[in-house]
Amino acid sequence: MPAKDIFHNTVKNALIKDGWTITHDQLTLKWGAKNMYIDLGAERFITAKKVNKKIAVEVKSFVGHSELEYLEKALGQYILYYDVLAEREPERILYVAVPKEILNAIFEKPIGQLLLKNKRLQLIIFEPAQEVILQWIP
Repeated sequence: MPAKDIFHNTVKNALIKDGWTITHDQLTLKWGAKNMYIDLGAERFITAKKVNKKIAVEVKSFVGHSELEYLEKALGQYILYYDVLAEREPERILYVAVPKEILNAIFEKPIGQLLLKNKRLQLIIFEPAQEVILQWIP
């Protein structure tokens, strides 16, 4: 199994505080002979709609020497996971969880705005120190 992101437990705790039940602490996706691992699987029962909402969350800290290079890798990983998840668990929605600093540094800049406008990925913005979710960006 791959190493967990430095914010893995932070996002896990933030989801729990937000009312989610963690169902997978590394959700395994199989496609052919390949195994892929999404950081977290979670679900929450929505009483008003009487439905169970399921999500998969890939945690990204964007720690490294190049934010653009990290963004390229994260986007490619998101697309791969999205397509396999759509075949294996189509009811589960895929998100990338990033700290609020990354929202400011990347997703409020032109390149990030373009990706969000074109709905290339969905984000969960979290505050690491308080372990809380600040925003969902579909």
